[in-house]
Amino acid sequence: MVVEIDSKSGFCFGVQNAVEIAEKALLNGEKVFSLGHIVHNDREVERLATMGLVTINHEEFSGLRDCKVLIRAHGEPPETYHIAEKNNIEIVEATCPIVKKLQSRIKDRWEEVRNEKGQIVIFGKAGHAEVVGLLGQTLNDGILVSGPTDITKVDLSRPVWLFSQTTMGIHDYEEFAGLIRKGMAEKGIADPARDLHVNKTICGQVSNREPHLKTFAGKHDIIIFVSGRESSNGKMLYSVCKSVNSETYFVSSADEIDKSWFKGKKSAGICGATSTPKWLIENIRDIVATL
Repeated sequence: MVVEIDSKSGFCFGVQNAVEIAEKALLNGEKVFSLGHIVHNDREVERLATMGLVTINHEEFSGLRDCKVLIRAHGEPPETYHIAEKNNIEIVEATCPIVKKLQSRIKDRWEEVRNEKGQIVIFGKAGHAEVVGLLGQTLNDGILVSGPTDITKVDLSRPVWLFSQTTMGIHDYEEFAGLIRKGMAEKGIADPARDLHVNKTICGQVSNREPHLKTFAGKHDIIIFVSGRESSNGKMLYSVCKSVNSETYFVSSADEIDKSWFKGKKSAGICGATSTPKWLIENIRDIVATL
């Protein structure tokens, strides 16, 4: 059986950067805590734990003093930095540069429009670490929306500045922007051309993978999509593959592979999320090649 790894799968720049920062500090013998899992992939978290990286939650973070804490690629709200300063915690900054820039844009825009009846609307997954950080830039005054039914949260008579979590699907984001545009036009109170401001904030590395994966998934008899179960990006890209190739299977480790999937198959494609380490994808490839 022919087995091919998708050349564009694996860590995006932001995640790769965070992992490299953590590895460098650990190899220097430093004790480093990670505020939350450094990446939404259990296998990679386990690998870094064997190097000494200690994952903590926010409650544990608040009780720390005089130590180093890594801020992962997803970023954090301002309150986290206030606690660090108060507790003499040295921040190891690994927020993705794209997320950091988005945080700044949201904060600046919120400060400009909050006294002018403007609304900051963020399209993202509730509870996702990046979204928590983005909402924090507005002191949680921003409006979180995740799908069409959330259109009721938006006051269509007032100006809207729309932003998206960087790893959301671009078509879903455009669809929600279209709902606001249509609602404003139908009500006739707000003018969408004047009062709706749609910001392009989905990461290019994420949006560009969608069309690429559609092509890749169509080339093979079976697709093995490798990702952590908690990865928002993983769930989205898996669905992209599944929409093209019904013989697409989601696995988080080699233990989940079922040999029966490959019966009668002549070619297999192995791909993954922006949070999936390349070593894990290669490990899956090596096992599939023996089936």
